[in-house]
Amino acid sequence: MIRAKWMTRLFAAAVVAVATGSTVEAGLLPVAVTVTPEAENFRWTYAIVLPTDMKLQSGNYFTIYDFHGYVAGNESAPEGWTFGAAKTGLTPDRLRPKDDPEAFNLTWTYTGPTIPSGQIGLGNFWANSTLSEVNIDSFTALTNRTSDGLIDSNITDTDVPRAQTTGGENLIPEPTTLALAGLGLPLVGLMRAFRRRK
Repeated sequence: MIRAKWMTRLFAAAVVAVATGSTVEAGLLPVAVTVTPEAENFRWTYAIVLPTDMKLQSGNYFTIYDFHGYVAGNESAPEGWTFGAAKTGLTPDRLRPKDDPEAFNLTWTYTGPTIPSGQIGLGNFWANSTLSEVNIDSFTALTNRTSDGLIDSNITDTDVPRAQTTGGENLIPEPTTLALAGLGLPLVGLMRAFRRRK
């Protein structure tokens, strides 16, 4: 009976949290992603928001992972931000995003004056890709809490360019496909050896 009461209370608290739109210490968030043709490439634009319970300080940053088809030199951000592209990181401690070591990760780092809390749109951030198909991958951010100034980090999903495809299949095989291929190849060799004996 006690367990049922606690489950009911937890469910009610979750419903209230969803209804009020509150999040548990969420940092920077991508609220909209648009893809538009630009010359021979595609501009991927990310609208980023600073939630109510966070403030933005110099050194805070966010990273978009596995941005396939990245075209260097065509990225932009509002004033007060720097940009970097690398195949690893920049990732806050204790977060484990999906990260393809062959694809670029895009990081924008804040260098301006402190922005106090409030549901604030920080503007549009964009980079170009040779690809327009959408895939879902990781977005991480590091900010500071308004209440005590301590560092806070978050991870969520966002849209990114999908890796080149051939015949509807990803060029990067899934782990299960690789495992099946690894099991099947020795069997193919055995069958060939058996046929040669005949």
